[in-house]
Amino acid sequence: MGEFDGIRPYQDEEVPAVLQRLLRDRELLQTLAGYRFPRMSRWLPGLSRGLISSALRRELQGVDTVEGLQHHLEPWLDKVIERSALTVTYSGLENLSKAQPHLFLANHRDIAMDPAFVNYALYHGGHPTPRIAIGDNLLQRSFVSDLMRLNKCFIVHRSVSGRREKLAVYQTLSAYIHHSIADGHSVWIAQAEGRAKDGCDRTDTAIIKMLCMSRKDEPFSEVVRSLNIVPVSIAYEWDPCDQMKARELEQRERTGGYSKQPGEDDSSIAKGLTGYKGRVHIAFGTPLTEDYADAKAVAAETDRQILGLYRLYPSNYLAVEQLAEAAAQVNISGWREQFDSVMLAEEQQRFDERLAACPPEQRQWWLRQYANPVVSRQSARAAHLENQ
Repeated sequence: MGEFDGIRPYQDEEVPAVLQRLLRDRELLQTLAGYRFPRMSRWLPGLSRGLISSALRRELQGVDTVEGLQHHLEPWLDKVIERSALTVTYSGLENLSKAQPHLFLANHRDIAMDPAFVNYALYHGGHPTPRIAIGDNLLQRSFVSDLMRLNKCFIVHRSVSGRREKLAVYQTLSAYIHHSIADGHSVWIAQAEGRAKDGCDRTDTAIIKMLCMSRKDEPFSEVVRSLNIVPVSIAYEWDPCDQMKARELEQRERTGGYSKQPGEDDSSIAKGLTGYKGRVHIAFGTPLTEDYADAKAVAAETDRQILGLYRLYPSNYLAVEQLAEAAAQVNISGWREQFDSVMLAEEQQRFDERLAACPPEQRQWWLRQYANPVVSRQSARAAHLENQ
């Protein structure tokens, strides 16, 4: 068994066997049948599973490599993205080399769609797609793990307990990321563990330390440069999971904790995939090539780029106006002049409807998700000017 076999994506030679296993996976076939044939799957589950299996066999005929599978799935992913987003734009690809791998260190708002949008931008810009870090908490079902690992995902074991076990997991993860970069494969990883449910994007220095721990005997700045880190800022005009996040944050504040319900992650993934997002922008920063003294310095530069590149929408400014604590911290005078009046009127109506649908006790948490990016960006700019 290879050093990274427990976490790495599947390789080309493994694709045919994994696809055959998926085509026989009763749970996967039943799940797909429930979406495609909701009535038949209840009354004639065996027949509906058989129809799905036959359709998949035809669809996947001749697919025997990871790249072939991605090319096959790309039109489907494009449809999912284009049906749920009004526009998808991206910037900064000119900063990237198509011949050199990068470590994309991104803010994190949606479980599945953050890396999907990065893939979308890179694929359509003619760049190779990256390997994607995904927590094992999302891979409770075997067919989900197979699907993710077929699509260049590698596993982050978050469920381990005990200091020694965690250290071993992070050591292996760090080594695998360096192995990927050295082998010519880009990597996507979130700037912190878990989504920024309050809209505050901050790079966790623990992530930077993990990235460097497998080469701790080498100069820190050289290790960072070898990773070719590129900050990535993803901005959604509307978050399909905003009310789920508001409910969780309100409960944490009120009770001191929150326990996920069975299937809650699946529901978040489904909402994130299909829910309306409005305008989405993916901004790629510039590679971190300076001499950084420590993890704190790398995190600070990553935050500066992610927050500085974050695209703000009317939903963000409207939330600031509704939230006294945010309005007191920032100056947003004249923001309406940035937007077309017709578009602004439409988004004002959408904002009012979505806010009204949120239970009153959760509304401040809902508003903070949209207001905090404005506060964070202005604070980051002020701090950068002060340090110049």
